Amino acid sequence: MPVEILKEKFTGTVQEVVLGATKEEGGTRAYTVKLGGSSTLPFLQFEGAIPNRPVIAYEIWDIKPEWHESFEPYYGDVWDDPVAWAKKAEELGADVIYLELKGADPELENSKTADDCAKVVKAILENTGAPLMVEGPGHPDKDNEVLQAVAEAATGENIAIGVAEKDNYRSIAAAAMMGKHCIIGRSPVDINILKQLNIMITEMGVAPDKIINDPMSSGLGYGIEYSYSIMERARWGALIGDKMMALPVICRAGCEAWRAKESYAPLEDAGPGWGEQKPRGIMWEAMTAAALLQAGGDLVTMRHPEAAKLLKKHIEDLMKPNTY
Repeated sequence: MPVEILKEKFTGTVQEVVLGATKEEGGTRAYTVKLGGSSTLPFLQFEGAIPNRPVIAYEIWDIKPEWHESFEPYYGDVWDDPVAWAKKAEELGADVIYLELKGADPELENSKTADDCAKVVKAILENTGAPLMVEGPGHPDKDNEVLQAVAEAATGENIAIGVAEKDNYRSIAAAAMMGKHCIIGRSPVDINILKQLNIMITEMGVAPDKIINDPMSSGLGYGIEYSYSIMERARWGALIGDKMMALPVICRAGCEAWRAKESYAPLEDAGPGWGEQKPRGIMWEAMTAAALLQAGGDLVTMRHPEAAKLLKKHIEDLMKPNTY
């Protein structure tokens, strides 16, 4: 006798958000990317629809970062040129480009003005075709100034700007609406603040189909279970009909994975059985990303191209039909 598969019946759906705008839509992107839209838990296609597979974004900076030496063979020739770096990311297979404007960070170089940042964004848009996400320098006053200039420079391109947080979201939300862009809302691994922030942003007039949630990710072995539980609760809330938790989720896997000593420690400083640094670092990032996708991530930012390739293959395997 055939075995009957018990299936959950959900009433809600994750909000679909579109990144990028093609020429026909008023922008210049070669294609758009859709996030969200699922009516089931991650990859359980036999229980519902998963119209859009998870997306991989490559993280780039507008200044040379102090990343591990294992990145040098891939990006060493483009560290000092964000436009060339963005083009390299596309060549390596990025679905989306995630630009961090670290050059305006008061704790780093602090050498770039808001106009400088806007020019970088404009140049990247003129020389690439992938949808773009832009994160400010990470300081409230500077974020407000920089992201307003960026939003204006990218008008019509439907980029995503952020990050908007509970105490600093109004001007960023206004900039997103002014340029008709998406907004990234970040909450500190707290389901209640995640929902509250979404409510506050929508009350300003931002449509739900323009909001992406960043619940703050953690690296493998460094609190990933906390990130996982918040993302899982948000996805469950979405599927039972809570529209303020039904927004697509971005996971910052690359930057979090490479903060862990297990990813970058040389062999002579490694623990028993850790193995060579390069394959270990790549796997640490890939495994961090894979876990976060299982929790409900819709877009994951990656650093190492080899880790991104592993994740892409993993996504392809998980997206094969598994209906019963």
